[in-house]
Amino acid sequence: MTDLSAKIRDSFRGKRILIAGDLVADQFLHGTIARVSREAPVFILRHEETDTRAGAAANAAVNVAALGGVPLLVGIIGDDEAGRLLIDSLERSGVDAQHLVVDDSRKTTTKVRVLAGQHYAARQQVIRIDYENMADVGAAVREKLSSKFAKATADADAIIVSDYNCGAIDEGFFRLATVRAAERSIPLLADSRYRLTEFAGATAATPNQEEAEQIIGCEISVEKGEELRKRLDLGSLLVTRGNKGMLLIEKGREPLNLAAVGSTEPVDVTGAGDTVIAVYALGLASSLSCADAAAAANHAGGIVVMKKGTASVSIDELLESIRLHSTPTSLEFSA
Repeated sequence: MTDLSAKIRDSFRGKRILIAGDLVADQFLHGTIARVSREAPVFILRHEETDTRAGAAANAAVNVAALGGVPLLVGIIGDDEAGRLLIDSLERSGVDAQHLVVDDSRKTTTKVRVLAGQHYAARQQVIRIDYENMADVGAAVREKLSSKFAKATADADAIIVSDYNCGAIDEGFFRLATVRAAERSIPLLADSRYRLTEFAGATAATPNQEEAEQIIGCEISVEKGEELRKRLDLGSLLVTRGNKGMLLIEKGREPLNLAAVGSTEPVDVTGAGDTVIAVYALGLASSLSCADAAAAANHAGGIVVMKKGTASVSIDELLESIRLHSTPTSLEFSA
């Protein structure tokens, strides 16, 4: 992996990555704690600003764009203010919104994180408020979604299916993704917060350690990781393990343990998984080995967790991290 920087610099630019899934408007409400309320023993927050960023599948698309790729984002938003703010954020980040479906019967899924602090002090997250859709996606909207997805695959070099359990992805949609990826002979990557077992047969999946352990019912290990890879019929399984790095289980190869890059005390892990799958997809689309793609994703994850809020990694940041840090690996694993 000594020439990883050269491989990335020469191959990521222009790769077209289709990201299909749940779109979230990540909002960060900043304010100053002024005093305690007379009405109840609670602080009064004086609002300063609200920043809307692309979350979930939309965040993966932003990361693809930041790394020089071309994101093709397919998903559903509501005909509301949060949806418009999300589109504005996407377009500022270089993500085209032409493949999005607007459903006027649904609200855009929104996560509001309230960041509070006293004057001249660091803001801390004190509460998160989620606005979610509980209703099923209608048949007409799902048909539009599938149609836009099928058209977008014509130019894709890889496909990411990002399921945050907000309704955009179901088993039928994933079957369509599997068929289209096979027809085009391109990688299909799956990321699902709660339902990864329903999406077997992808090229790769990138669960975090908690998600993997919820499926297997015990602590992750090389043996259990291989069992999960086989169960999900994956070419490779990349498990992110926070400040312990990553574990790559690849069909027909020795397992690879990648140590965390940079600080082991993250600033904010919001959206880090979206960054990881974006870089891993770009790597596989660029014909990098799974090991090289995982190493690049590991560096990107180490960078993004040191940023506040939902964030992305630029190609220059990624190349600089690879230059500065070695990538220790081991074929042995200890949970």
